Amino acid sequence: MERQFRNKITWFTFGFSVLVIWVHSLNAELFLGENGQMAGMVKAVQQFLGDSVAQIAVPGFFMISAYLFFRNFSLERLPAKWASRVRSVLVPYVLWNLIYYLGYVIGSRLPFITNVVGKGTVPFSAAAALDAVLRYSYLYVFWYVYQLILLIVLAPVIYLLVREVRIGAAVLAAFFLLAQTGMVIPVLNLDALLYYSAGAFGALHLRKWAEGEQTNAKTEWGLSLLVAALVLANLPWPGGAFAQVTPRLLVPAALWLIVDPAWLWEPAGFMKENFFLYAVHFAIVRLINKTAAAVLPKHWLIPLAIYLLMPAAAIAASYGLSRMLRRYLPGIWRLLNGGRYVNG
Repeated sequence: MERQFRNKITWFTFGFSVLVIWVHSLNAELFLGENGQMAGMVKAVQQFLGDSVAQIAVPGFFMISAYLFFRNFSLERLPAKWASRVRSVLVPYVLWNLIYYLGYVIGSRLPFITNVVGKGTVPFSAAAALDAVLRYSYLYVFWYVYQLILLIVLAPVIYLLVREVRIGAAVLAAFFLLAQTGMVIPVLNLDALLYYSAGAFGALHLRKWAEGEQTNAKTEWGLSLLVAALVLANLPWPGGAFAQVTPRLLVPAALWLIVDPAWLWEPAGFMKENFFLYAVHFAIVRLINKTAAAVLPKHWLIPLAIYLLMPAAAIAASYGLSRMLRRYLPGIWRLLNGGRYVNG
């Protein structure tokens, strides 16, 4: 059962990674501008995938991260949990932000890629490097990792809030309602807090449903949540927060309940490197889109094909780079991948 559970985690995080790549691969305007019927069609397809369907990915990541943190959790185990996340989350966060910062510093000074970088001359200083880390200034997708670090720090508070079933359910409902009001919490993302707390609640109270053998009841509940998410997402809620938060919370949970782990074979090696892929895909996507837009014809099929194939291209490039690092710089690889070392 444990192996099936771990395999399912890998499959889901890989699937969410594919969706995240689509979120960041929108290129219709880059190739075709704002006007024209075909430009509108390409943009509509990309927005459907990237701005609608794929938006369940990061909430799914938050929920899985929280579930794994609070699985078998107790306050006595908190120091060990924190220590493991320093290696797997904090250290890679700092290193990747510095790598991207230095990449932009160098790239902004090379004439043949300055236009791809698109930031003018990036200053090189300790203050700018610190800003790059604290504000993920050059690796925007790491807003998720930044929020995850904050939530890990708040883990004991979240645990105390959701450790009792009824109180925990009330807390989740309160977070949900606050999201609808548009309330802003300094530094912390309220939606992220909701998703992470929901994952914690699941680990503490719904483990049988999350990890037990597949049953008709689980499948039926999953399908019901999926239908409810679609219905609620299309109701005219004032302010629109429910239409966003509801599917992003319910769809990952619904899919988890529907998918039988027995359907999932052993993941391939490239499917196990999702943190590394998350870190490098932004540079790969930007390089492919900007280079292609500069040298290829502006026919509408080109940006659409590049967009649809971008996950495959990013995964292949990421896996190739990771294999080189594992072979020649295994110590650096472990640091960048947060100790998630994969053989093969």
